[in-house]
Amino acid sequence: MPLAVYILGLAIFAQGTSELMLAGLLPEIAADLGVSIPSAGLLISAFALGMLVGAPVLAALTLRRSRRTTLLTFLAVFVLAHVAGALTPDYWHLFATRVVGAFVYAGFWAVATVTTMTLVPRNRRGRAMAIVTGGLTVATLAGLPAGTVIGQHLGWRAAFWVVAAMSALVMIGVLATVPGGRPDPRTAPRVRDELRAMVSPGLWLSYGTTALATGGLLVTFSYLAPMLTETTGLAASWVPAVLALYGVGALIGITAGGRMSDARPFGTLYIGLAGLVVTSAALALAAGAPTPAVVLIFLLGMFGFAVNPALNTRVFSFADGAPTLATATNTSAFNVGITAGPWLGGLAVDAGAGYPALAWIGAGLGALALGTVALAAALHRPRRHPRAAETPLQPAGSGAAHPTP
Repeated sequence: MPLAVYILGLAIFAQGTSELMLAGLLPEIAADLGVSIPSAGLLISAFALGMLVGAPVLAALTLRRSRRTTLLTFLAVFVLAHVAGALTPDYWHLFATRVVGAFVYAGFWAVATVTTMTLVPRNRRGRAMAIVTGGLTVATLAGLPAGTVIGQHLGWRAAFWVVAAMSALVMIGVLATVPGGRPDPRTAPRVRDELRAMVSPGLWLSYGTTALATGGLLVTFSYLAPMLTETTGLAASWVPAVLALYGVGALIGITAGGRMSDARPFGTLYIGLAGLVVTSAALALAAGAPTPAVVLIFLLGMFGFAVNPALNTRVFSFADGAPTLATATNTSAFNVGITAGPWLGGLAVDAGAGYPALAWIGAGLGALALGTVALAAALHRPRRHPRAAETPLQPAGSGAAHPTP
């Protein structure tokens, strides 16, 4: 596996820590900037909005530029956005830096995905993407709690400085390992070709799978802390340990999914999504019992993340000749799920449905995702000519490309 793949995974870890750590810093940010906690929570929505728009826009604008230069530019802007955020005394300036940071982070995701796919053979793409996306899994396991601890003891601005420093250090690795040079003008991708590649029905079914699977996981994950304290009955001090266990499950899942998806992409999706559905339904039924709930949360992370490598590599296979915009749109599809899952969960909680109901919603979204995979598999299955079984092939060397009638 090329060293550049690991460097790109490290870059995703650094930037993903920024994406996740705000959930643990809202009280400190609200108190320091003089806003309510719900207003501080909108900073998370600002990040999601920036990622939703940033991936396809920046992918289209940088199609014919050096990927190494593009990745370095995105990282530099990300660093500057976090330095500005750490220095700002005003809520709305911080809001703007979150949008800008997320915008270039989404662009980095899109270009890093295409770069990774071109650095490895076709039969290792799933493993390579498991390493890159594993950066976000490690951010969930280590970056989120570390950022929270730093923010609680040294102030939320210190957490922003740490993210900026990590991202700046990663720039050195990108400069040293990612191949440079502009694409050959004769073979460089064009927006017209990229848009033409996106008319595939299977591609849009894949986007639907990505959004539904992500939403099905996030609708439950986003409210695990209150579910554990209010429904399961655990003390608040146990919540970080259970979330860390979820992260361990996610790491196991994405590693196994990366190894399986190269040979059996549809099988990986079927197993992962079926596991997500069954685990979510079981959690809805057993949320009030501590031991089963903790075990099921571990399995939720494992099955939920096992599908990620297959979701990424499938999109690339649909648009192999013009992949940049297609993979960038898949990044947006992930963020549709990231945005829609917590929103649906919030609607259910506000309606008084209770936290176990969120797991039922997750099971339903997972079932819909399974349906999109089944439909895509039916479209992908090659059709045999009705007379193919009884038609002899022309002898070798005859020049015929098809069976003789």
